[in-house]
Amino acid sequence: PQKSAPRRNKLDHYAIIKFPLTTESAMKKIEDNNTLVFIVDIKANKHQIKQAVKKLYGIDVAKVNTLIRPDGEKKAYVRLTPDYDALDVANKIGII
Repeated sequence: PQKSAPRRNKLDHYAIIKFPLTTESAMKKIEDNNTLVFIVDIKANKHQIKQAVKKLYGIDVAKVNTLIRPDGEKKAYVRLTPDYDALDVANKIGII
């Protein structure tokens, strides 16, 4: 008998997070608010973004704020827990 293959989640961790933003305002967030800014998949929710950042970069996330930009992209503000420094993480992943 034919059996369908298990459905693979289309949004894996690499599909959720597209790239980090390196604008001046994003840099200010990194320095002042311990927050990293990413462009993420439009269909990703806050829980998925949190899990993806945790998995890809090995850091703990305090909270995630999202908005949809006028150009149709989704932007995620990922605030890190106090025991992680956004500046160090940004250096490690090559934003700065």
